[in-house]
Amino acid sequence: MTPITEVEGRRLPLSNLDKVLYPATGFTKAEVLHYYASTAEALLPHLRDRPVSFLRYPDGPDGQQFFAKNVPPGTPDWVHTAEVPRSEGGVRQILVQDLPSLMWAANLVTEFHVPQWRAGTPAQADRMVFDLDPGRPATVVECCRAARWLRERLTADGFHVYAKTSGSKGLHLLVPLEPTPSERVTAYAKELAVEAERELPALVVHRMTRSLRPGKVFVDFSQNAAAKTTAAPYTLRARPEPTVSAPVTWAEVEGCEEPGQLALAADDIAPRLRRHGDLLAPLLDPDLAQPLPARAGR
Repeated sequence: MTPITEVEGRRLPLSNLDKVLYPATGFTKAEVLHYYASTAEALLPHLRDRPVSFLRYPDGPDGQQFFAKNVPPGTPDWVHTAEVPRSEGGVRQILVQDLPSLMWAANLVTEFHVPQWRAGTPAQADRMVFDLDPGRPATVVECCRAARWLRERLTADGFHVYAKTSGSKGLHLLVPLEPTPSERVTAYAKELAVEAERELPALVVHRMTRSLRPGKVFVDFSQNAAAKTTAAPYTLRARPEPTVSAPVTWAEVEGCEEPGQLALAADDIAPRLRRHGDLLAPLLDPDLAQPLPARAGR
């Protein structure tokens, strides 16, 4: 019999709690659900009002993985959804607005991916993202070097810049913005990626071409496009171990000298939240949101 639990008045069936989802560590589905319940206070504000795309891996990272944007069959009627415009026509997507909907979605075993805009203002980005992806033999150490340059450059344009691990090999930089058309944000982010490659040609590449990337950091600016999404803060990733896309301090970025130094797993997050709080909370502060420079993205 599938266990039923009650979360804030909503009855949820939770299945296969003993199933090992991360064989490298023995991390079970029950532990996945516990992780999301214990980090919900920090996670939910970063999901709220953003249409969620799911990368599902119900049999663990070694099993089948599939990306889903449409509302899944069997979604409870109390889970919020939003109509999202697409070039091929509108679709409905999930909004994870509260703890019950978070736990319902977590029971599907998924990574959470979100756009840089909110459901009420599609294609009006309220944050900018740079995805720093190392090409072997480069590692997160090289990503941190590129991140320091980008932070300095963005700060010169008046922005506040925050960092999180990707939960995989790289690093994400996030910048709070006054709502701005996504195409302008993408154009500005591309300008900075091109500039970074020009200034750091031995370290950075701004094009996705695989042959250009070995030993360098690909500065992916494209996730600012309205149709693109990025791994949400605090989401678990479908990796061999239960790694998390987790915020890090700039002191940690500046002190990164070993490839595994910024690898953060589910068990690391609660102590970090007690020590630092949510390092990405400033992303949600409208007083820190800045406009793009007038020249940018024109």
